[in-house]
Parts: sequence; C-alpha cells; structure tokens
Amino acid sequence: MAKSKSAPLAAATVVPRFLSDLLAARSPSGAEHEAQAVFDAYVKAAADTYENDALGNRIATLHPAGDPVLMLAGHIDELGLQISYVNKDGYLYFNTIGGHDRVMIPGRRVIISTENGPILGVTGKRAIHLMDEADRKKVPEVHEMWIDIGAKTKKEALARVRLGDVSTYQPGFELLHGTIGVARAFDDKVGAYVVGEVLRRLAPQKKKLAARLVAVATSQEEIGTRGATTATYAVNPHLAIAVDVGHATDHPDCDPRKYGETTLGGGPIICRGPNINPFIYDRLAACARQLGIPHQFEADPRPTGTDARAMQMGRGGVATGLVSIPLRYMHTPSELVDLADVERTVQLLVSFALSLRAGEHGRW
Repeated sequence: MAKSKSAPLAAATVVPRFLSDLLAARSPSGAEHEAQAVFDAYVKAAADTYENDALGNRIATLHPAGDPVLMLAGHIDELGLQISYVNKDGYLYFNTIGGHDRVMIPGRRVIISTENGPILGVTGKRAIHLMDEADRKKVPEVHEMWIDIGAKTKKEALARVRLGDVSTYQPGFELLHGTIGVARAFDDKVGAYVVGEVLRRLAPQKKKLAARLVAVATSQEEIGTRGATTATYAVNPHLAIAVDVGHATDHPDCDPRKYGETTLGGGPIICRGPNINPFIYDRLAACARQLGIPHQFEADPRPTGTDARAMQMGRGGVATGLVSIPLRYMHTPSELVDLADVERTVQLLVSFALSLRAGEHGRW
C-alpha cells in the first residue's frame, strides 16, 4: 500500500474555488448545464481523455493504460421544481424534481432558469390567517402551491417563462462558522468536487498510479441513479466508489438506535453492507488509518440510496464502495457540511487510488 501523510487542512476562510463554483451552479436533474460547465472548466485540462454522453455525464480519465480500472462517481444534479402549468392570473404551478419535503417549499425565493436568463420568483400558498384550524395542521400538496413572478396574466407570464423551465431555491453557499458551511445543494456537489479534485491532485503524479482512474460527474441521481447506470456500462470498471453525502445524526430528534451514530466533523463515512465489496471496504479503512485522519462507519443492509447501487450492478457486476460526507438537514435549502470532512475525503480517495496494484479487481 502506498505510504502517504495526511496534508494539513486548509484554513477556515479558504474555500476551494472549484467547490464554490459547483455550489453556485443551478443544476436540477435533467438540466445540469451549469454544473457541467464548472466540471469541464476545472477537470478537463487535468485528464488524459475527457468525454460527455447523451445523459449529460462527464467522464474524465487519467492513466488510460492502467489496471485495475477505478471509477469514482459524484452526482452533479440537485433537487428542483419544473413549471407545468400557468393559470389565467400568471401564477406558475410546478412539479417537483427529486425527493422534496413539502413543508420546506412554501415561502422560498427561487431562481427560474429561462432561455433569456434567470428570473426571481417566490413560492406561495394560502396564508395561515386564511385557513381554518383543520387546514393549519395539513402540509399542502404540491398542486396547492405556486410560484409568483409578479405577472398579472397568463400571457405576461408566458412571455417570460416556458412550460418545462426549471427552478432551484435561491440560497447560495456561505460559511456558517469555522469550516462549517451552509448551501442549497451540498448534495451532491461535494461528491462531484471530490471525484474531480482527486483526479486533479493525482494528475502530476500519475506515474505512481497502477490503476486507470476515471472520475465521473454523474447526472440524474436524484430521480433514479440514471447517469451512473449508463456511465458504469460505458466505463466498465473493475472497482467503483460512489462519493455522496450521508446523514450526520448528531442533532436533536435523531435516534442512533434507528439511524446509527455519525457526526459532522467526524471525517468521511465508510459504508459496509451488501452494496459494498469487502476488498474496497477493507482497503478504504486501512488507508484512513494509515493517513491518520478521522473517519467513521455506517452499516446499510440493503442497496444504498446512492449511485453505488447502480454501479454495483453494471454489466457483469462491479466491486463497489461508498464514501459519504456527513451532512445535516439533507434535501432542504440549508444543508450543513464541514469542509474539513470534504478535504479528508479527497485525501482518502487519493490514498486509495495510489494503493491499488495490477490485478486487484475486488473479486472474492
């Protein structure tokens, strides 16, 4: 196994520009254009080959003659809303893209991506003052909410937006305290950043690699791991690791007997279970110990809710792992991540890639 020392963490005020640009990109599933452009800008020049595909994946390869083939995947899509109907008074109705908590939707500023540029809107519903006691206890259905762009008629609204336009919540990235940041879409811009950054850091030392490294920014994970399905078929890896976010359970009202015990700032979470190949699990744990970085574990007895489930079942089967970055308040407009955990995840996967030797294909 390659020996490596853990690099010092960046100062709290230093945020990687690559990551901050990904977080600023608006990229609901099926409309990942802005995040694709960021990944292109930061990763393409470091890769030996660089491809896109019909689903919008970005596939960057380093050391193409290497063995084994190692695929790292982080998804660039996020939750969103898609305009589906405009009423006579110019209010926009929508369907959800991905798994929304409906209680979070009303009263938010949203940015609608249109052919003429971004438009600001506000998600609305009936005010509490206009509800009876029974209605106040209900969470509104999606069709009972709308987006208000200040239009007065359907014609006026449709002059500014089109059916099928998508929107995201407005809040962007900010540092909350120290290395803890808050953003709309850490899920999973941090994973896409990690896989791209691993390739960028290994590019100057690719002669040390036995493996072919393929870093994939996957599309459409939030609606069914669709990009990972096609990318895994195309790459045909021996080994694959999904990099996503995982629930930090160190907050009130989260029972560790049901959800396990993982903490923000506790380091990358290494998963174990049927979705995870034992060789990859053992090697990740060994690399984390050798680096001396904080790390933690989770047990998942079924296919995980990540790209790992699609990657494992690619072609004739792929030795698959999952590394998660602890996150609080998943699928809300204000997700929390410790940037120190993000950096440690990059370090772990750099070490893992360098540790591989020819013929290590994860068969057991």
